[in-house]
Amino acid sequence: MSLIHALVARGSVILAENSEGRRDFSQAVQTILSKIPPNNSKLTYVWEQYLFHYVSEGGLTYLVMADDSVGRRMPFAFLTELQRKFTTTYTTEVIFDVPAYGLNEFSEEIGKLMHQYSTSPPPDALSQAQADLQSVKNIMVQNVEQILSRGERIELLVDKTDNMAGQAYAFRRGARNVRRQQFWKNQKILGISFIVLLVIVYLITASFCGAGFNHCRG
Repeated sequence: MSLIHALVARGSVILAENSEGRRDFSQAVQTILSKIPPNNSKLTYVWEQYLFHYVSEGGLTYLVMADDSVGRRMPFAFLTELQRKFTTTYTTEVIFDVPAYGLNEFSEEIGKLMHQYSTSPPPDALSQAQADLQSVKNIMVQNVEQILSRGERIELLVDKTDNMAGQAYAFRRGARNVRRQQFWKNQKILGISFIVLLVIVYLITASFCGAGFNHCRG
C-alpha cells in the first residue's frame, strides 16, 4: 500500500490517526509535528524509504506517510481531500476543544481515503495537486534520521516568495550601504589626492623660489 500512515493534528496533539503499516512510526511523527511552525506551510520529510508529506494550515496539520516510489503529487492530493473532509465534518469549536485522539472516530474515513488514493486516485485531484506543486515552491525535503540522531534544528521554508523578497530587500539594502561606503571612500581618495597635489606644487614652487618665495617676488 503506497499510503501507509495518515493523521490530523492540532499542533503536536493528534486528533485522528490511521495506520496501515505494522511498524511503529510514532517517534518520527512526533518529531515532525514538533518541528512544524505555527504559520501555514507544506513540507516533505524523508525517513529510510518513506516520505512524510504534510500541509499545515489554520493551526491544523494534515500528514501522510507514503512510499517514496509514489512521488509527491498523489500524497498532496490526498492531503487536500483529507483537509476538505475533516473541516466539513467538524466545526472549528469542536476541533479546537477536544483532547488528544478526541476525534479518532474520523480514523475510519482516513483509512477509506488512504485506500482510495492508493488504488485509484481521482484524476481531477491529481491535476489540482500537480498545479499546486508547480505554483508552491516551498515544499522541501528534510531527513528525519538527521533530526532524530543529531537533534538538528530545522528551519522550514514557509513561502519562498516572501523569502526571496526578503533576500532582495537585504540585497538592495546591502548594495546601498556598499555604494555609500564607496562614495565616501572616493571622496577621501580625492581629498588626499588634492592635498598631495598641493604639496607637490608647493615643493616645486619652493625649489625655484625658496621656501618663503622670496626669489619669485618682483
